[in-house]
Order: sequence, then structure tokens, then C-alpha cells
Amino acid sequence: MNNMYTRTSTQQQSALQTNKVLRNTYALLAITLIWSAMVAGVTMALNLPSPGIIIMLVGFYGLLFLTEKNRNNGMGLVFTFLFTGFLGYTVGPLINMYVGAGMGDIVLTALGGTGLAFIGASAYALTTKRDLSMLGGLMLSLFVVLIVGMIASIFLHSTVLHLVLSSLFIIFSTLAILYTTQGIIRGGETNYISATITLFVSIYNIFISLLSILGITRD
Repeated sequence: MNNMYTRTSTQQQSALQTNKVLRNTYALLAITLIWSAMVAGVTMALNLPSPGIIIMLVGFYGLLFLTEKNRNNGMGLVFTFLFTGFLGYTVGPLINMYVGAGMGDIVLTALGGTGLAFIGASAYALTTKRDLSMLGGLMLSLFVVLIVGMIASIFLHSTVLHLVLSSLFIIFSTLAILYTTQGIIRGGETNYISATITLFVSIYNIFISLLSILGITRD
């Protein structure tokens, strides 16, 4: 009887913890998306320049490292907002470029497509009974392909290669949303800062990739 009571209590505590992580993740994700959009809006209004590839890489990976390193303390939230704000800054000049080229409708289409992809992937991960843990191996393989493809794109200025890489980024990011969301539900992901960053970067990658694909097909 005592064992049954202990097992029930443990299951209840586990469910409460899972709900807490899921709730905190989506709350922080919503706030950071709004914050990032505000930074992008200011960047666009001031017509600030793109940070460039070197600053982009250093800022992205540096702030990502600091966020993950501090995910279990109060500074984790500070670096989360610095990281998402920085990505918002990088989006502003890009959107201005599309709007200036008379392709503002592409931006709206990319936003809509990104929203649909995130909602669809999240809904599936929240409702499916299938074990999505096998996606980890597929994501690792895709990651290696993306790294090789990005290195190749430095030397091969190919529109076809760019389209393929953008499409693979969308697939990889969608898989990351599925994998992370189910990881939260099943207790595999217990840190809401890490989960938020993964989902945010996935949304960012889908949006940028859709912009690229739509821009190429238009021009």
C-alpha cells in the first residue's frame, strides 16, 4: 500500500514538474519573440547595418555558449534576452532589404509559414503517442550535412545549393521543435531556458530559410 502511494505521489510530482517546464518554456518563448521583434523593429526604423558574418558568428555562438553555461542561474535569463535580442538585430537589416526591393509580401508570407510550421510541429509533438527520440540520430546526420554544405557554399556560389541548404535548415529546425517539445513532455528536457533557446533558434532558422527560398524563387 505504501509502495503504491509512493509511486502515485512520484508520478504526480513528475507531471507537475513537466507542466511547469512546459509552461515556463512557452511563456519565455513568447516574451523573447516579442522582445526580438521589438529589437528588429528599432533596427529597421534606424536603418542600422547588418552586423556582418564575423560579428554574426561570434555573437551567435558566444551568447549561445554563455546562455547554456548559465542556464541554471539567474544570469541565464539575462543572456537569453541578450541572445534573442541580438538575433532580432540581425533580422532588421534583412527585412529592410526585402522591403526596399519591393518584396514586403515575402516577409509576411515567411512569417505566416514560420508560424504554421511551429504550431503544426508543436501540436503534433504534444498529442502524438509515437516516440520521437529516434529523431536525434536523424538530426545529427542532417547537422553534419548542413555543416559540409555551408563550407561548400563558401567556395561554390550556387543558387541550387543555397536552396537545398535552406530547405534542409527548415527540415532540421522542424525536427528540433518536435524533438524538444516531446522531450519536455516526457521529462527528457528539464531546463526551460535550454528548451526556449532551442525552440527560438528553430523558429529563427525557419523564418530566415523561408525568406531565402521565397526571395530566390521571386528573383
